[in-house]
Amino acid sequence: MWSGGHFRRRRPKIFVGDMEEPELQLRVRRVTDKFTESMYFLANEPSVALYRLQEHVRRSLPELVQHKTDMQGVEEQCQGAIYTVEYACSAVKSMSNSAAYFKNIEGLLRQAISIKDQMSSLQSRRAKRAPLPFQCWMVYSVNNGRQAHPSPCEPTASDTARF
Repeated sequence: MWSGGHFRRRRPKIFVGDMEEPELQLRVRRVTDKFTESMYFLANEPSVALYRLQEHVRRSLPELVQHKTDMQGVEEQCQGAIYTVEYACSAVKSMSNSAAYFKNIEGLLRQAISIKDQMSSLQSRRAKRAPLPFQCWMVYSVNNGRQAHPSPCEPTASDTARF
């Protein structure tokens, strides 16, 4: 009898009604038992199991292949996301390490703004005076405690700011 994927062994009922000989009944019982055992063996033979296994693989294999390709696509996306996150982390670390550089830049910017303000104030003071034609101004420098007259064409720092 078929039951959930394999044949179950059942002892056949033998109607021997007229048989009075116990030896004949015993022989008939043995023959039917052997026949039933042979049928059970044939029904559950490994080739039948292999056939059923083949059917199962044939039905489920396309779904498994599709699942595998989907998982490979997800893996590629994950690898890309991991690379992006690692790159972003390294960028953040390098930014946190650059705080000293930003402080240096801030100091230089403050210094540049101060110099620009000084130059603007010098220009506004000179603009109030009448502009002179280009000429070399005399610059006095201290040389060994006394004032000396350098070359008449040597401009001062304030003169260079004017041009």
